[in-house]
Amino acid sequence: MILGIDEVGRGPYAGPLVIGACILPSAEIAEREPEKYAWFFQLTDSKKLTAAKRESLYDKIKQGALASATGWVTSTEIDEIGISESLRLACRRAVKQIQEAKVPFSEIIIDGTMNFLVGTPLEKYVSTLKKGDLLVKEISAASIIAKVERDRYMIELSKKYPGYGFEKHMGYGTGLHQKMMEELGLTPEHRKSFHPVQEIWIREDEEKKPHSVSDLKPKNKLTTSELGSRGESVVSDYLEKLGHEILFRNFKTKQSEIDLVSKNNDQIYFTEVKYRKNSQYGEPLEFVDQKKHKQMEFAAKAFLHTHAEFSRLIPHLAVASVSGDFVLDEWFLLTE
Repeated sequence: MILGIDEVGRGPYAGPLVIGACILPSAEIAEREPEKYAWFFQLTDSKKLTAAKRESLYDKIKQGALASATGWVTSTEIDEIGISESLRLACRRAVKQIQEAKVPFSEIIIDGTMNFLVGTPLEKYVSTLKKGDLLVKEISAASIIAKVERDRYMIELSKKYPGYGFEKHMGYGTGLHQKMMEELGLTPEHRKSFHPVQEIWIREDEEKKPHSVSDLKPKNKLTTSELGSRGESVVSDYLEKLGHEILFRNFKTKQSEIDLVSKNNDQIYFTEVKYRKNSQYGEPLEFVDQKKHKQMEFAAKAFLHTHAEFSRLIPHLAVASVSGDFVLDEWFLLTE
């Protein structure tokens, strides 16, 4: 049996990220009962279907699938852990429901190129497939249930926050959406770590905080040290807005350094900050290889050893990426 997985809502400025997971009867069974399983042969990428057709197929999938589930991550969680970790978290939440249904599967196929289950016991069962939502029925079904459930949520959201047009653009960064964010301000459903939502968020906060991230745009060519320092200030501002207390900047040992050490409730975070001109210089996770990961672990242990007052806090390693005109791209955890 194949467990198909697909995501909806990776790129919007507002609303949740949803991952669908689905196990279907085999094609052989569907072919033996073509009238009963007519819907099976209509499955395709949800983006190629009308809203009415997706709704119709959704009901048939939920009735005819051997198991189906969706995993959700809220906009607040996305801001806290970053989109990469959010994809992994949403996938784990969806797959956990499939496992609880006790429907066996021997293979997991994820649409695209990113393995959301890397580092888990299920990693060995995973393969990724570009355009999988067009080629594998299980992925098509996962795509449809995720899309329908997220769209329904955004339509209900449009009633709670009228004027933004959520029922039209579903939270994506259309011209209308950007215009209404400027005019009406942000809602709790907006992803404040996403550009340009972040710019509006900072602007709204400027009166409260005189030295905001918007003041950090370079006028002249900066040294590597200055670039790093300003990037750290961007991330520090962001973490403080999330409720973190910044304990230290640039904690150093003989072998390694931690850019930012922050505390939030009973958790302590050790963040590596990387500045890049644009995304062509690589994804944030690429900045932390095995050697760097071990150096961060060593520095975190050294900090907790020398600062006994924080030793009872739960430690996490994190990475932040700042690019262009000092805009935070992403902050996410390397360890849970």
